[in-house]
Amino acid sequence: MVQSLLILVFFFSILSKIAGATMQVEAFNHLKLPQWFRTFTGFVQLIGVAGLIAGFWNKGSLSISTLWIACTMLGAILFHLRVGDPLKRWAAPLLLMIVSITLSFLYFSELRDVFI
Repeated sequence: MVQSLLILVFFFSILSKIAGATMQVEAFNHLKLPQWFRTFTGFVQLIGVAGLIAGFWNKGSLSISTLWIACTMLGAILFHLRVGDPLKRWAAPLLLMIVSITLSFLYFSELRDVFI
């Protein structure tokens, strides 16, 4: 269930980033990031979502993908902190990072399936 919710949240986030939705363009401008980085971030998150989908069959892949997504959320938090945003502006990435890390640790023992 949590895995599916992460897929949905990030899928729509990816679409809006890659399509150049006004909200995303303004968010990256606010964070003082170039627009190419918005598109790049969308593709980085797409890799994570692909791993989340693969995680339905391989829980080791799920563990790695959730850590990948947690890293992107850590980046988002750091960019928000860099421009001095209050907690309410970076609470969503923080929540997604916590959920991703938690899910990763639940399946951490399955990592051997990825490397063997």
